[in-house]
Amino acid sequence: ASGVLHVVYYVTLLRGYRKADLTVVYPLARGTGPLLSSLVAITLLGERISALGALGIVGVVGGVFLIAGGPGLLRAAHDPAARARVHKGIAYGLLTGAFIASYTVVDGYAVKVLLMSPILVDYMGNFVRVALLAPVVLRDPRTAAVLWSAQWRFALLVAVVSPIAYVLVLFAMREAPLSHVAPAREVSMLFAALIGGHLLGEGDRVARLCGAVCIALGVTALALG
Repeated sequence: ASGVLHVVYYVTLLRGYRKADLTVVYPLARGTGPLLSSLVAITLLGERISALGALGIVGVVGGVFLIAGGPGLLRAAHDPAARARVHKGIAYGLLTGAFIASYTVVDGYAVKVLLMSPILVDYMGNFVRVALLAPVVLRDPRTAAVLWSAQWRFALLVAVVSPIAYVLVLFAMREAPLSHVAPAREVSMLFAALIGGHLLGEGDRVARLCGAVCIALGVTALALG
């Protein structure tokens, strides 16, 4: 289940990057993941939320508005192409956030309730991901070889760094409440907004950075509340 959810998450996220701005898709996805987890806990699991937690929800919503363009959304209303791009970014960001919440709950259950090793969860999930994605690669091995020769350094870097980061998250989930760990991951949104705004030349940098800060503070308040 973890491997399948991760594959769908990655495919949805990367497709969103292709069709919309990183600074809309990624922060929205990372912000809605813990937000959805908190809402599920409140509505279905009977958990209570404090005033601080409610303020955190407001912070996430406000941050989402800024990340998605803020006042620029009003300008986009008069530009069909810009409006369509923002709408696609919002749709892909929300869908990705739903899958983040899903695999977070599944993996948290595996390491906290089933007491599985975090390394084993990620290791076995990799086999599932390879099995699901291999047919796509084998369908056109010539193109795969060209892409590999051009990008193998970046692929190896991600192959090393990403599993290490997520295994650390799983170890944290085993030792601490999931509602604390999931929001703590969202500091990555600050870097994503900075990279997307500065290196990729995506506009409204100040508004999007402010939005990333609001989401980070909002999910932190959710955890504390």
